[in-house]
Amino acid sequence: MRRFVVAAALALPMLGQAAMAEDAGKDTVKIGYIDPLSGGGASVGEGGLKTFQYLAEELNAKGGVLGKKVEIVPLDNKTNPQESLIQAQKAIDAGVRYVTQGNGSAVGGALSDFITKYNERNPGKEVLYFNYAAVDPILTNAKCSFWHFRWDANSDIKMEALTNYMKGMPDIKKVYLINQDYSFGQSVRSQAKAMLAAKRPDIAIVGDELHPLLKISDFAPYVAKIKASGADTVVSGNWGQDIALLLKASADAGLKVNWYTYYAGGSGGPTAIKQTGLNHQVFQITEGFANIDHKASQDFEKAFRAKYDFGVWYPRAVNEMRMFAAAAEQAKSLEPVKVAQALEDMKIDVFNGGDGTMRKDDHQFFQPIYISSFGERSEKEPFDEEKTGWGWRLVAKIDTPATVLPTTCKMERP
Repeated sequence: MRRFVVAAALALPMLGQAAMAEDAGKDTVKIGYIDPLSGGGASVGEGGLKTFQYLAEELNAKGGVLGKKVEIVPLDNKTNPQESLIQAQKAIDAGVRYVTQGNGSAVGGALSDFITKYNERNPGKEVLYFNYAAVDPILTNAKCSFWHFRWDANSDIKMEALTNYMKGMPDIKKVYLINQDYSFGQSVRSQAKAMLAAKRPDIAIVGDELHPLLKISDFAPYVAKIKASGADTVVSGNWGQDIALLLKASADAGLKVNWYTYYAGGSGGPTAIKQTGLNHQVFQITEGFANIDHKASQDFEKAFRAKYDFGVWYPRAVNEMRMFAAAAEQAKSLEPVKVAQALEDMKIDVFNGGDGTMRKDDHQFFQPIYISSFGERSEKEPFDEEKTGWGWRLVAKIDTPATVLPTTCKMERP
């Protein structure tokens, strides 16, 4: 009996603390951030986490979402799909009903499938998946889900824009493709070949390389192949350390070619580009960048850089969080089903200016996208990157209507 009384006495404070935590949670909107915080993807994962935390602070300074404080819950998935599902279940068990993820389409596919099946089994306890960077087209085509929303342009949209620009560059004659060996990288390579063949059949593909995701520490052997091929242009969807180290190896080898990329602006990329000495010869396609002449986004950029030692990599994350808040306000609810319904066909003025629309048919967001080049700055380009003195410059803008591609999605709705 004495042991029972002691055990009960010890348990009561713990139960009280759990109840207090549960009560506190009722005044909080938790968003689970499932991305790499260790391993090869940690640099981009940490940058994304800081971005979402900053955006949560911005919302909280304005009263939160429906009067509730927004909290970002970091969950390290190590860029691993199976680990991501463990972290997603952990988040759900902790009361999270919104998760966001971006780095890795293999992870994105696994999360979308997991959350869709979870919601089928748990009506009334649904979870939404906000995708800010996993751009495999299949996520809004054959494997679309009502519970998944994507704020980044998918890789087909980006490649369409890149190749439309490249077809007008007569100096491009020999292209080398190098990409990460998983669904996204495979999509980049296949679409690059198909679109270049259609738009510039005179261009020769002189190399087509796939390499393990986030496992290569020295790209020198790959760069040697690029040099030997005689390529004048490289096309790569690499991200994280895989683009930074690839560019670094290119600098070390003195490789002088033009680069068309998706993510050269990520952590370490600008420093590596400066080392190559390729002044405005490295291009990237994004939904925005710091030196766009747009006062509101430049003011945000200044405030963000005053807190962190890097710029805004993810304008799409800004759009995501602001649209989440607007959808909840419109629905007058934080129930995921109602928020999802409010997001469908929602239109906003996007972070860098212009019209953005979340297409109801497949939950793909459409917005202006930009091709920019990295190099020496003019007086009209106030922001450099990674203290290199160089910055991004506008090369081409693709307005929202020109980014729209058809979808094969056949969405099942609750």
